[in-house]
Amino acid sequence: MAKQTLLLTGGSGMVGRNILEHPSASEWTILAPASRELDLTDAGAVSAYVETHKPDLVIHAAGQVGGIQANMAHPVAFLERNTAMGRNIIMAAYQSGVRNLLNLASTCMYPRAAANPLREEMILTGELEPTNEGYALAKIMATRLCQYIRREDETAQYKTLIPCNLYGRHDKFDPKHSHLLPAIIHKVHLAKQNGEKTVEIWGDGTARREFMYAGDLADAVMKAAADIDALPELMNCGLGHDHTINAYYETVADVIGWDGAFTHDLSKPVGMKQKLCATDRQDGWGWSAPTSLRDGIKTTYDFYLNEATK
Repeated sequence: MAKQTLLLTGGSGMVGRNILEHPSASEWTILAPASRELDLTDAGAVSAYVETHKPDLVIHAAGQVGGIQANMAHPVAFLERNTAMGRNIIMAAYQSGVRNLLNLASTCMYPRAAANPLREEMILTGELEPTNEGYALAKIMATRLCQYIRREDETAQYKTLIPCNLYGRHDKFDPKHSHLLPAIIHKVHLAKQNGEKTVEIWGDGTARREFMYAGDLADAVMKAAADIDALPELMNCGLGHDHTINAYYETVADVIGWDGAFTHDLSKPVGMKQKLCATDRQDGWGWSAPTSLRDGIKTTYDFYLNEATK
């Protein structure tokens, strides 16, 4: 039997590369065009590409991403480019008769003051976090577009996963671009390498964050790809539990084998005290993240040593 075709956007990003590495990827013929092959901000090019290849499933994992500083410095790009990419791929797929599409969103779509755990029905019930509002608006647009398409056409399986924070293989470790966990790995590795006795943590380290191993998101994505009809229309994808910033530092130090002490700079900003996803829909779907924090950090550190420091 011929393999079904899967069109993956963002194939060179962390999420895309983890999807391509997943054991189930071999069950599909996967098209993962790089941006030089397909500019997702060019509506005509996207439409022509989808019409030519007519994939059985589209997974939209592409996006212009970055930390707080990048979001604040370039709000036009984060809103305009991400909106264009989402709109172009979703509408090209729908207009070409593609029945199945999985849109990957972000927990930044939730209101900044929403109570934890964050539930899917809370989207658009309050104002967004100002520092990444442009990115969040683009993700909300794509999510709502998928829901509107389903409202008009119940045969269209256009669904959205909302992953919690991610880390893992193919992450960015450069402090200028990295998120919390890869930044901690880089910082503690350098402390061990340089014989430093202390590592500084911003704030008191009691803020809680939910970080899932990117290979686990890939696992959820491939389960959804195999039977998208069974996936809820809108679903968080996370652990359902979180850890303190201090615990992340301690686990990284344990994995790396650095036995120094941590200090806290209480003058530094720490952000929200907690940001935790509700997993009721995910539990009902029958999936949970298989990788422990220690195992995920170990695999990520091995990648850092073998690939990122070269």
